[in-house]
Amino acid sequence: MSIDPLDREYNPRFGVPDVASLFARWQQNAADARAQLEGRLDLRYGPALAETLDFFPAGRETNRPLLIFVHGGYWRALDKRDFSWVTPGYVAAGFAVAVLNYGLAPTTALSEIVAQVRRACAWIFANAGELGIDASRIVCSGHSAGGHLTAMMLATDWPNMKAGLPRRVLSGGVSVSGLFDLEPLSRAPFLRDDLRLDDVLVKGLSPVHQELHNDVPLLRAVGALETAEFHRQSELIALRWPSACRTALMDIAGCNHFTVCEALAAPASPLFAAVCKLLSGA
Repeated sequence: MSIDPLDREYNPRFGVPDVASLFARWQQNAADARAQLEGRLDLRYGPALAETLDFFPAGRETNRPLLIFVHGGYWRALDKRDFSWVTPGYVAAGFAVAVLNYGLAPTTALSEIVAQVRRACAWIFANAGELGIDASRIVCSGHSAGGHLTAMMLATDWPNMKAGLPRRVLSGGVSVSGLFDLEPLSRAPFLRDDLRLDDVLVKGLSPVHQELHNDVPLLRAVGALETAEFHRQSELIALRWPSACRTALMDIAGCNHFTVCEALAAPASPLFAAVCKLLSGA
């Protein structure tokens, strides 16, 4: 059976063997992380059932930078509880971490998913004092679909979203294997029926068609073993937002679409070091 070219480029399961075992490992590592770390689980940031986050403080330290992590799964799969393993290295390095949940497509429209993540960021900013984090050093990160949602946060006009918010809620963004132009995905057979994106939605929800409202750095990374389209997507946003994409695209050696997410959490990884530098404001 022939595979549609868009599916071959954008569905990473075609190029990665035994994805089920990888997800099982993630779930076990996430459970281990929750058992080992002090965390406040299922904090509610909005009205919908899915609008919760898990917060992991930086030990007993206060006024520390915070890394937000937004999971992937093409906006239609996975859960924050699958990604607690992102947390331990950053907590050990002195950073707090918040891992977000959001409603999943097709039950939740992509426009509403973007709105939910915006509410999460606004809630975190407003509650920074109670959480013991530095409101001026909040970095949003995400993998794959989460990378798209991260970029949409930098495209957010925060004062227009909610009175009292500053122009800059975030101090930076990290997009790992991010998706910035949704037009190809609106046509990809494996995904199009769940997303239901017409031309208006594609333009309104693609970061490459948005203004940069948070003039802060956007760190971009992609796995060296990923397809040409994932590489092209990360180059597209640099053309659109050159002031945000101040550093070169990090092409993480030996990583596929899934293991590059693991590199984000690995203290020995250059990606981890770059994120720590961004969190520190260096």
